[in-house]
Amino acid sequence: MELEELRSQIDLADKELLDAFSKRMSISEQIGQVKKGMSKPILDASREREKLASIYDMANEKDKPYVLPLYSLLFELSRAAQCKNNSQLESKYNVIDKIIKEYEGKAFPSRAIVACQGIEGAFSQEACEKMFEIPSIMFVNSFSKVFASIDAGLCEYGIIPVENSTAGTVTNIYDLMIKHSFSIVRSIRVKVSHNCLVMPGTKLSDIKEIVSHEHAINQCRDFIKSLGNDVKVTYCSNTAVAAKMVADSGRKDLAAISSGTCASVYGLEIAKADVHDNGNNYTRFICIARRPEIYPGADRTSIMMTLKHKPGTLYKVLALLYARGINLVKLESRPLPDKDFEFMFYFDLDTSVYSSGFSELLGELDNMSEEFRYLGSYSEIV
Repeated sequence: MELEELRSQIDLADKELLDAFSKRMSISEQIGQVKKGMSKPILDASREREKLASIYDMANEKDKPYVLPLYSLLFELSRAAQCKNNSQLESKYNVIDKIIKEYEGKAFPSRAIVACQGIEGAFSQEACEKMFEIPSIMFVNSFSKVFASIDAGLCEYGIIPVENSTAGTVTNIYDLMIKHSFSIVRSIRVKVSHNCLVMPGTKLSDIKEIVSHEHAINQCRDFIKSLGNDVKVTYCSNTAVAAKMVADSGRKDLAAISSGTCASVYGLEIAKADVHDNGNNYTRFICIARRPEIYPGADRTSIMMTLKHKPGTLYKVLALLYARGINLVKLESRPLPDKDFEFMFYFDLDTSVYSSGFSELLGELDNMSEEFRYLGSYSEIV
């Protein structure tokens, strides 16, 4: 049989598939209306299991491996169609439309009380000063206390690092996200320049110990290695704290990996500038608040989902995003505390909050998950 003839048969089969798919989705919407009238839940797990088993039994042996993923996705899409007129989901995500209208025409605040982890000279301070024109910075000694300060209403916003282009994800931040209620209202990428700071008059050959944050150390491995195998590496809570430790110690054999700003703040010298392994070194920070604030231009949305511990559950979510043409910017998974083999998935979605069907999309994702949290829609400063 000729190629063109086979392709014609594929075209005909696709037309039949599309007609059947359209019919199935239309019936699913009607089922949703009936369930709504009967106050029945959208998910009928028993019915889905029976249906899947029946389809599997009817399939040809060579097609059986493909039946489960295909129909599992079809069931998800059918449930999404049933949700379209679900008043509970509509009211849940119509709240987002109200927030959009509340902040329509408003500019991101120039002045606010902002919690930052670290001390004077920290990179979080730099990120804060890029986001806010006149911030009142409240320094705290841990990322956990940034979240806690937001929870307690001690500040309006908090600045948190979430990933670095060289060292990767700040995993403990995502663990804290599971524990706290918050919203992301803006994000920013800050170019990070690490320097070797020492007491005045210290030479590189004098250095016996390097102190800094773990991520900064990981970003400067080549430089540290060049100092010799005997140099001790000590972690601390923040790069600015590292600079202050060197200044307070007065030691000529101790150095800090920190910013150039910290050299002037703490009276240190730059023994060597730009000691990071990768010159294209950026850290992404998020700005968090107690409640959602959606400012004009929001084109990124962050969510958290807990999925069933079953094969294909994450695939179904990714397939839905693909079907809607939504770019997934970041995907992170973290184990849930006190739960074996269960994970929280964090997603950054490249989608405008003003796009048609945005609330419908969130409803569909909510329906796919065991637990769903909308973390906010915002814009990113580069």
